[in-house]
Amino acid sequence: MPAVDKLLLEEALQDSPQTRSLLSVFEEDAGTLTDYTNQLLQAMQRVYGAQNEMCLATQQLSKQLLAYEKQNFALGKGDEEVISTLHYFSKVVDELNVLHTELAKQLADTMVLPIIQFREKDLTEVSTLKDLFGLASHEHDLSMAKYSRLPKKKENEKVKTEVGKEVAAARRKQHLSSLQYYCALNALQYRKRMAMMEPMIGFAHGQINFFKKGAEMFSKHMDSFLSSVADMVQSIQVELEAEAEKMRVSQQEFLSVDESVYTPDSDVAAPQINRNLIQKAGYLNLRNKTGLVTTTWERLYFFTQGGNLMCQPRGAVAGGLIQDLDNCSVMAVDCEDRRYCFQITTPNGKSGIILQAESRKENEEWICAINNISRQIYLTDNPEAVAIKLNQTALQAVTPITSFGKKQESSCPSQNLKNSEMENENDKIVPKATASLPEAEELIAPGTPIQFDIVLPATEFLDQNRGSRRTNPFGETEDESFPEAEDSLLQQMFIVRFLGSMAVKTDSTTEVIYEAMRQVLAARAIHNIFRMTESHLMVTSQSLRLIDPQTQVSRANFELTSVTQFAAHQENKRLVGFVIRVPESTGEESLSTYIFESNSEGEKICYAINLGKEIIEVQKAH
Repeated sequence: MPAVDKLLLEEALQDSPQTRSLLSVFEEDAGTLTDYTNQLLQAMQRVYGAQNEMCLATQQLSKQLLAYEKQNFALGKGDEEVISTLHYFSKVVDELNVLHTELAKQLADTMVLPIIQFREKDLTEVSTLKDLFGLASHEHDLSMAKYSRLPKKKENEKVKTEVGKEVAAARRKQHLSSLQYYCALNALQYRKRMAMMEPMIGFAHGQINFFKKGAEMFSKHMDSFLSSVADMVQSIQVELEAEAEKMRVSQQEFLSVDESVYTPDSDVAAPQINRNLIQKAGYLNLRNKTGLVTTTWERLYFFTQGGNLMCQPRGAVAGGLIQDLDNCSVMAVDCEDRRYCFQITTPNGKSGIILQAESRKENEEWICAINNISRQIYLTDNPEAVAIKLNQTALQAVTPITSFGKKQESSCPSQNLKNSEMENENDKIVPKATASLPEAEELIAPGTPIQFDIVLPATEFLDQNRGSRRTNPFGETEDESFPEAEDSLLQQMFIVRFLGSMAVKTDSTTEVIYEAMRQVLAARAIHNIFRMTESHLMVTSQSLRLIDPQTQVSRANFELTSVTQFAAHQENKRLVGFVIRVPESTGEESLSTYIFESNSEGEKICYAINLGKEIIEVQKAH
């Protein structure tokens, strides 16, 4: 063993600068040793923590191996060998866990504990003695300074004696603390060598014992077991490779088909349509109405089951009923400029759901299948033979209906009859409809602009900044009061929202209002316009007024005599419109249609307008 540097104890009392210089070297060494010991302890604690974590991990692993049997896999057929193998591995892991736990205890006792004791005992002792030596040295310096200030003449013997005793006590205390401090520093040179080696001896012995016991435990019976498990894994690997080769060949065969398989509508010209279907399944787009003029389309999986149309979203376990198809009718329709749409109508004539297929073939097959199901062919003994006989009927449903007027006529014959009777009674108020409905171009000029708000936001913003009165696009001016309303025999208020207005070519028929409704709603849907101006519509015996509900300012005023046509929508009862005839400065007259949505039924507004016009006629007669 090499020699160890020491502090000379006989020089402790003298406390020379050379001794203090040598002492500083020992103190620096002790400080470096303290820092290194803290770092070494952290490394050893990390090893011990990892071993503890290994114990917990092997314990958790054993539990998870046993839990495989309780998973109830949906495709768990043939897992008996795997389950028995995992049970055996769980026992092996439990035995290993015992060894890991024992190793963790040995590391704690023979590796971590000695280094902690060295730090807490030896290093802490040196630090404490250093503080005591510093205090004793400071007291000695103070007593020597006091002794040095004693005067030369007329010395007080009593004071001199007391100061001398104080110096002697301080010097003795310093000598004692320095001796203890020097001895501790000298001993530290030996203890640090032992403290560095003892923990590693414990670590090595613990690892050796762990490996010895592990080798004794798993030397023979584990070899045969691992060999059998390896053979089983190898056989599974062979089966996997054979199955992968089969799947690769099948994949190549499937990918070698013509590109038309992936094209949704590859055979538009002459698709091969099966018109004898009594059941059908596939993806369709379902039209959902989210507002007055807004809709969304959702792609869902549809299938027929008996006489029902079912729908099953992705991720759902089972499908839900969408429509009872018994005695329903189905036809192809034009909807929102989308192709291959068809509509299912309930037996009572109400519009059902609108669906969109991805191709012409799918569209016609869905229509044929629903037609066959709606006639309850699936309940017959030979449904396919009956479906063949009804093919001609099914073909008639494939022709789209594009005319708005014809759709109105075919869907509401009773309403047309009612309108005809009302026209005979009030031929002065509402002109009769012609026998044949006019085309859209005869009612409204193509490309006619549509105004969607009573006051455009930009115009309203400029008017507010200018501080002037805004110009109303209806050609009317604002009034602060309604003097004629006080003398009016009729006053009814309705809450309405302005949808749009546009110029029209004629006011001879209510069909011009229906066509304007169709164009306004279609334009709002196409351009995603959702903003609507809410107003109070006051119907009096003289005029129609649109009043701002916040400021009570009149937004528009129409003389009742200028209203030449008015009507409510035949299906959406809350839609109402009227035609206004306004003279121009050139001497001619212009026609404009205004479309509104009401909180109440549009027929009530039409009734109020009709009543006001009757009052005007009576007043004229008197």
